[in-house]
Amino acid sequence: MSNRSWFYAANGQQQGPFPEAQLRDLITRGTVRADTLVWSEGMSGWQRAGEIPGLMPADGAPPPVAQPGGPPPMSRGAGGGYAGGGGYAGGPLSIDFGILEFVWRSLVMIIGMVLVIPAPWVLVWYLNWLVPCIRVPGRPNLSFTGNAMTIVPWYFGAIVLLVAVTFLGSDVLSNLANLVQFVLYWLFLKWFIANLASDGQPLGLSFSGSIWAYLGYSILGVLTIFTIIGWAWVYTAMMRWACRNIQGTQREVLFIGTGLEFLWRAIVAGIASIFIIPIPWVYRWMWQWLASQTVLAERGAQPNG
Repeated sequence: MSNRSWFYAANGQQQGPFPEAQLRDLITRGTVRADTLVWSEGMSGWQRAGEIPGLMPADGAPPPVAQPGGPPPMSRGAGGGYAGGGGYAGGPLSIDFGILEFVWRSLVMIIGMVLVIPAPWVLVWYLNWLVPCIRVPGRPNLSFTGNAMTIVPWYFGAIVLLVAVTFLGSDVLSNLANLVQFVLYWLFLKWFIANLASDGQPLGLSFSGSIWAYLGYSILGVLTIFTIIGWAWVYTAMMRWACRNIQGTQREVLFIGTGLEFLWRAIVAGIASIFIIPIPWVYRWMWQWLASQTVLAERGAQPNG
């Protein structure tokens, strides 16, 4: 039995992920039937459970139903769930990692950042671990191929500017330093996406979002902090913008989370983090939600709402 995780659709809603052993238990109990739409890593789209060799019991299972034109895609219905029959195809992303491994690796990365000099190399080391934890439909064995030396020039250039601001105390330089930080985040995003690979082969992705749009969202996010809750909607809008500007994919990348969903999760995460110990679990919980709200869709498909 494999260690794959599975999703299935019930009453227009996406359920999962479930370990394969749990999915087979749902099949035994009749919750998942031969005509239930399911998806797992490595599949190009949603398929009926009865069409997947070895998934349904051999005895009493109805014969597979041929689907012209490929497996049935999933679509975002009016109720916000997923249903068969057009729209989304490919399914959501997912992410998972061990808590202990996350803790010690994160501590090493923080120390590397504090020491400044090793920061680029520690960042690449951390991404080499984190990226394979992400599961993308149809893209097995995701990996990161970035080189620390690529980011060294602009990283240390920013350090020099920050040191100059500290010693000179110029308001102009201080404002410039803040602007440079936003530019660095934008450069990091472009560098990160361009260095993703699957099965050891570069995916050929690129990020086409402009620096001006990124600055606009960032500044708006800072300003809406004063509204107490408005920043959550700015964040989700920025996520949608960032996903739309990922180029080089056969399917469109869409973020379907809402501001309200992000807001209440952020509040729960903030309260739990006060107690320090739950932080790793909260971090994983938030990342798993963000991944589940990032889906691969047929070009031109748009989520309702």
